[in-house]
Amino acid sequence: MDEETPVGFGTQHIPPAARTRGIAAAITTISTVGIGISLSGPLFSLVMERQGYSDAVIGLSTATVGVSALVASPTVPRLAKRFGVFWTMMASLLTAIVSIALIYWMNNAIGWFVLRFVLGAALTGIFVISEFWIFALAPEERRGFVMGVYATVLSLGFAVGPAILSATGSVGALPFVIAVGLLAASLIPVGIARASAPRIEPEHNTHFLPFLFAAPLAIGAVFVFGMAESSSFSFLALYGTRLGFDETTAVNLVTVMALGGLFCHIPLGLMADRFDRRLLLLACGFIGAAGALLLPVLAANLVALNVVLLFWGGITAGLYTIGLTHIGARFRGGELAGVNAAFVFTYAVGMLVGPAAVGKSMDIWVPHGFSWSLAFAFALFTLLAIWRWAKPGRRTASA
Repeated sequence: MDEETPVGFGTQHIPPAARTRGIAAAITTISTVGIGISLSGPLFSLVMERQGYSDAVIGLSTATVGVSALVASPTVPRLAKRFGVFWTMMASLLTAIVSIALIYWMNNAIGWFVLRFVLGAALTGIFVISEFWIFALAPEERRGFVMGVYATVLSLGFAVGPAILSATGSVGALPFVIAVGLLAASLIPVGIARASAPRIEPEHNTHFLPFLFAAPLAIGAVFVFGMAESSSFSFLALYGTRLGFDETTAVNLVTVMALGGLFCHIPLGLMADRFDRRLLLLACGFIGAAGALLLPVLAANLVALNVVLLFWGGITAGLYTIGLTHIGARFRGGELAGVNAAFVFTYAVGMLVGPAAVGKSMDIWVPHGFSWSLAFAFALFTLLAIWRWAKPGRRTASA
């Protein structure tokens, strides 16, 4: 079987072994993306600093990755529709490999901006295609579990990247070689799983804009999650120092929060297979707001604060896992590519908006602007979830 298989009725005839290979290939690939992002981000910043660039230039260079995600995510489904899911994935991987290799040889700020933009677009392509591939092949009754495994592996990738950089250092070619090697290794499982690659038929709608409004609860969930995740990675340690903790303890707060997400993706995914996903998202939003409000209350008790952060990070991570499962249950065929592009686009918007909004709040409401701003964001999402659940005719798990 050399040709890609159509989504929908076509994927129902893929043998279980081929489905497993396809899902495993997509999950393996996304793990390398997680490593690549978490390794290359600090690596590029450290190299640019060593080359004498200002913090402002380094910050702008970093921002190009987020901007490229906004630009690329709407175009990926159309490319996959025209050239095929398999070839779009391969092209994205090869583009990322070449971009990282060229960045190592480039000693020019403008060149770095261009290459980081291209790299961000390629990584976005891998994200969108991987999630679509998994959506198309995952059994309906196990989709939440599969997405939980996917999110867990991605989280592991994000954790491994900095560890690799810590071991190799930022000087020399080794960290670049490792990043290139990991992405290159992903070509193997993708090639093996080619027969299971879904195909987007000409009649399938892949334009992402309509999907921004077709699934408001899932889109709202990933926006708030993007806000909270990026803001926490940027400001939680700083908030910890303002609460009176030393720098090491404050940084460890971020680690505890991230561990919560790592351990909760699969259990929440299993719950998404059994219970009303809209109520689960509502619960995640409510716990997100309550947990954020508890942070100032528990500032004097480090143990209690860490316990809350562990559960807070884990439950709010469910906004991503359950949101993915939610859209996977609502849409079929090539539409999954379009709605997933909208999902990734909104996630990128949240990651850009979050640090700016939370940073401003921390300037206005000292010292608890971090807590209050995120509590407000989660509360707004909770109201959206209540409205969607209470809307007549929509009290179903997949509505």
